[in-house]
Amino acid sequence: MNDNWLNKINWAQDGLVPAVAQDAASGRVLMVAWMDRAALKKTVDTGEAHYWSRSRKKLWHKGEESGHVQKVKSIRLDCDEDVVLLEVEQVGGIACHTGRESCFFSLYDDGRWVAVDPVIKDPKEIYYK
Repeated sequence: MNDNWLNKINWAQDGLVPAVAQDAASGRVLMVAWMDRAALKKTVDTGEAHYWSRSRKKLWHKGEESGHVQKVKSIRLDCDEDVVLLEVEQVGGIACHTGRESCFFSLYDDGRWVAVDPVIKDPKEIYYK
């Protein structure tokens, strides 16, 4: 398979595109990350989500340390062709490095942010650094 399909994406000047990971079963948004061409190609090739880490400046396989990989069920491109949506099965039910199901666990409530989702597993038990 050639890589011409990657050319349809409107990559930002830095070569990245935002990627939204959504639980394929529930529809809940789990996280937002960034992908470069290599990350998206590796995601397609392996069937598991790979992203570009802007902080570490490297490709990373989601779950490489935690074991909480994302099995990709489908990949969609938005109408402006500048955002990718991954519908995933989140292995272990934890997408966030805080040990929660979703990175979107804070709810705005009357001028403050409140953590409303429980920690499923203590991050110290997930990451052994």
